[in-house]
Amino acid sequence: MAPAPFTGESREVEPGACFDWLHQGWAMFLANPGVWIGSTVLLLVILLAISIVPFFGQIAAHLLVPLFGAGMVQICRHLSEAKQPEISDLFVGFRHNAGQLVMIGVFFAAGIFGIAFLAFLLVSGGVLGGVVTGRVAGFGVALGGVMLAGLIVMVLSVPVIMATWFAPALVFFHNMKPADAMRASFDAGAKNWLAMIIFGIFLVVALFFAMLPLGLGLLLLLPVFSGAVYASYRDIFVGV
Repeated sequence: MAPAPFTGESREVEPGACFDWLHQGWAMFLANPGVWIGSTVLLLVILLAISIVPFFGQIAAHLLVPLFGAGMVQICRHLSEAKQPEISDLFVGFRHNAGQLVMIGVFFAAGIFGIAFLAFLLVSGGVLGGVVTGRVAGFGVALGGVMLAGLIVMVLSVPVIMATWFAPALVFFHNMKPADAMRASFDAGAKNWLAMIIFGIFLVVALFFAMLPLGLGLLLLLPVFSGAVYASYRDIFVGV
């Protein structure tokens, strides 16, 4: 009998599973650090070069994130299947389901830039109100605008991140349509909200320290993070 088609069905895991994901991510890095570091350096150089272009470069970089994300999880799959990964695997997303992956990037970019624009309006409105009000009271108004903007950005970013977290893997590995993949990704994140929050907090803290030594910590963080995302995808989705 033919295996049942993949539907994007997900299951709930224990909150502590996120530590196992990180452990697997670390193990994948140790399995082939040369390919990981080479791929990460190439990825960072490409994204940095694109981002130099004002405004449009930032948009293009966000659009390409899912395509490179597909490449990173492909490296993870090769390692999990005891195959030899290559740095060229980073670009497999450009050769398979590229259009669908770009659509995920469109949603991601629209969400991030839309949230950033809303935050800008709130901050600028608070600063303008502070100038009109006066020195002491004005400072309170401006600070309130900044805090409100930060809170709104944090809240509104969660659905965007949840919808795009697993979507590249679902599109690349299972040929799901972008809308279906983002819906399945959001549902999986909602079922495992506590594990994802713990994982997200760890990622934010690790990113802070990774950026301190001239960003060199990213050479370790991005591979381990990619391996952990792949491990979470394998753990949460049924039939992968």
